[in-house]
Amino acid sequence: MKRITICLFVGMLMLVFSVYAYAAKPTRVEVLYMNHGPLEDTLHTMKDLFSTYGDKLTISWYDFDSKTGEQFMAKKGITQHVPLVVWVDGSTAVKLGQKEITFSGFPTGSGPASFQGKWTLDDLEGVLDQMTAKR
Repeated sequence: MKRITICLFVGMLMLVFSVYAYAAKPTRVEVLYMNHGPLEDTLHTMKDLFSTYGDKLTISWYDFDSKTGEQFMAKKGITQHVPLVVWVDGSTAVKLGQKEITFSGFPTGSGPASFQGKWTLDDLEGVLDQMTAKR
């Protein structure tokens, strides 16, 4: 009887630990941004978008002009003046279907034309949907 109890207990422990080991990690999103007027609407929209994913995302914000932001830029090798860069699971370039999207600069259609990237907030949402669906 003791042997059966011990075997059941060990079996339950193995089941619990295997479920824990395969638990999905949240998608990591890192945002380097300039805290300036032209970018405020985009940042607000991004924060609203991120909030819809709950615990499926881990968000880190880095202000370009802060000490933490400077350290983050050094870590990532960013040396140019850029208003916004978004990393998704460590990469700024992510495939969405057949399209590779680089999340750098203002989204297309917002901010000064010379600082616009070739991405939209819909692209960001599509990538986050794609990434969190795997989790």
